Amino acid sequence: MLFITNRFPTQSIKSRVGRAFDFDLKNNAASNSVFYCRRLGKDKYEEIGGFNLMSELKSSPYRQLLVYLHGFSNLPEAVFDGAAELQALCDKRKQKELLVLPVVWPCDDDQGIVKDYWDDQKAADASAFSLARVLGHFMKWRDDAQRNPTDDPCLKRINMLAHSMGNRVLRETLCAWDKYDLPSGVPLLFRNTYLVAADIENESVHKGHAGELISHASRNVVVYYASDDLALRSSKVANLKNKIASRRLGHTGPRTWPSRRRTFTPWIVTT
Repeated sequence: MLFITNRFPTQSIKSRVGRAFDFDLKNNAASNSVFYCRRLGKDKYEEIGGFNLMSELKSSPYRQLLVYLHGFSNLPEAVFDGAAELQALCDKRKQKELLVLPVVWPCDDDQGIVKDYWDDQKAADASAFSLARVLGHFMKWRDDAQRNPTDDPCLKRINMLAHSMGNRVLRETLCAWDKYDLPSGVPLLFRNTYLVAADIENESVHKGHAGELISHASRNVVVYYASDDLALRSSKVANLKNKIASRRLGHTGPRTWPSRRRTFTPWIVTT
């Protein structure tokens, strides 16, 4: 399984293709470096480099890609288990259609859900700058005439699935990328973006709010929400502890429903 991470390794932060890569699980800080890797087996990984990973994705037999941003309180092996389950479901539906690519951002392994939640929220925000570099790296690879020539372009559709606090990571990553690196706004990157049990404010995806960029980067945005989501109730408890009262997108859906005539937010909302 291929994956991308901004977690610190126990080895040097200096990238080197072919080296062993081991997660430093005691460090939940977001690294400024990004590592492009392959999972060889349980707790066994190697670094392969960004351009190599992207070229391997291009040459894979799968027709589409699904980038998976996990939720809070997930250590790497739990993320890979979830990605493998998601891959199995996709393969069951249609073979060689959708390849899952997990992005592992640094969650905490402290005990206690409220403490874990607040620490992970900080890590989600801090991950924005390094993961924005991944998007810039992809654009550089896409425009590289040698690695992705015009007579042999990458035609795979890219989809995004963000779960729980992974939605915060996605939102902040697009904001950081737009603010610091893009002169003309966020480009259309994703065919479909799925916001599942989204742990962000329910007005986030509206025009004028930070999550609006998710719509700019996506052809379709699908919001999955459920009023009986117990994990999001824990989120509300954690935010109230810090005197922040807000309804969560994954609990109520968007605060207001978009008009069919308004095209700035092309979401589809399902229950």
